[in-house]
Amino acid sequence: MKIEIYNTPYELGVAAAKHAAQLLHKVIEANGTANIILATGTSQFETLNQLVSEDIDWSKLTMFHLDEYIGLPITHPASFRKYLKERFISKVDLKQVFLINGEANAEQEYKRLSDIIKQHPVDVALVGIGENGHLAFNDPPADFETEEPYIIVELDDVCRRQQMNEGWFNSIDEVPRRAISMSVKQIMKSKNIICSVPDKRKAAAVKNCLKNPVSNLYPASILQTHNNCIVYLDKDAASLLSH
Repeated sequence: MKIEIYNTPYELGVAAAKHAAQLLHKVIEANGTANIILATGTSQFETLNQLVSEDIDWSKLTMFHLDEYIGLPITHPASFRKYLKERFISKVDLKQVFLINGEANAEQEYKRLSDIIKQHPVDVALVGIGENGHLAFNDPPADFETEEPYIIVELDDVCRRQQMNEGWFNSIDEVPRRAISMSVKQIMKSKNIICSVPDKRKAAAVKNCLKNPVSNLYPASILQTHNNCIVYLDKDAASLLSH
């Protein structure tokens, strides 16, 4: 794992997206196709905004995403399907898109996606770190052992409060308590991981996950063990790290 620090979220996003584009170019050139995982949330705004402007043969790219609330309509402002359709999918011409349908039968949906992603080894994963240190919706204590690519998870109150404070919901009571999430082991199978983390409110989580020993109490700490992971921080997110 490597860490890079930038002055602003914009600079962070540009750097992360350009790195992702370079990796995708190499994979497409070598294999003819590439598979990518995308994250959502406010931490990904600048990264995705830059990524869609990169010169990539999107018709060779298959996209998965990390997580989705169970029972939330796609019309809801907090829907991650809505987020990705508006900020990414509608702006590029992808080969294939596999979105998590949170309105489907959750048990059937996570099994459906698990079967699909097993046939698509992931070349590049774009992820973030939550205020509670979560990776995707794997809240602490995260399951580091399950081999299932997608799982059903219970969201803790810190995670749910973050979603409300970011403006996706009017109250914490509106935030769903369950979600379908890509598992930690599945994320770690990605050949390359690009983790974008801006904002002062993430500083404690960044310190806990990057400087403490790997622990499922700090789920994103597992990134320390990945050989091809770069964590992109802005100076606010990195403010609690020692020099």
